[in-house]
Amino acid sequence: MERQILKYYKKQEDRMCLSQVLDKIEFSKTKDKIEYTDFLDMYQVSLVENFLRKISFLNYQLYGGYEGAERKILFIYPEKYDIKMLEKNFQKILKIVRINLPDQEKGKYTHRNYLGGIVKLGLKREKVGDIITYEEGADIITLDDFSNILKEQLPSLTRFQNSNIEINEIENLKKREIKVEEIKIIVPSFRLDNFVSDLANTSRNKAVQIINQERVFINRTK
Repeated sequence: MERQILKYYKKQEDRMCLSQVLDKIEFSKTKDKIEYTDFLDMYQVSLVENFLRKISFLNYQLYGGYEGAERKILFIYPEKYDIKMLEKNFQKILKIVRINLPDQEKGKYTHRNYLGGIVKLGLKREKVGDIITYEEGADIITLDDFSNILKEQLPSLTRFQNSNIEINEIENLKKREIKVEEIKIIVPSFRLDNFVSDLANTSRNKAVQIINQERVFINRTK
């Protein structure tokens, strides 16, 4: 029944993503254990949440290492589990790869530099969650089974060759200060393209393109 619903999704990548979710649900029921995906981006999180509501599936949790994470893992769990039992598994499944920059490099790199390094190494983006940056370096949230690969590969980049790189527990993640910017705009009507045009400082035509590319989220929901 659930797989029949997939035919209503036009994009092949959406159907593939949701098919993998159904596989995880079936594995969890069959094996009677927790199953989980790689990290999902904001679009995929919205897609999966809406799908799980459609099929009335409740035994799941989306978590990315801290409250407010953008990239999250979908955890599917058997009925015998409660939330506390599930949270204990978060500590086993998620880890931090911490980059401690040398004194001369502190404050030099942004989120783009860290993400760019991971991409340059050819590592799978879906194995990495949010990257929390700060003056002294960064905490990269990742899966436990990928943390050693990341730790070994990062020093091969010139920018990090003098850094101290270590694996840490997710509970030791450095807290990120959430910055909120309030923007006041006046729009001729409550059309979405009017809002996007003003907020992105672009033309209405370009705003429509951005919307059609599904790059616009309202309260983290597409």
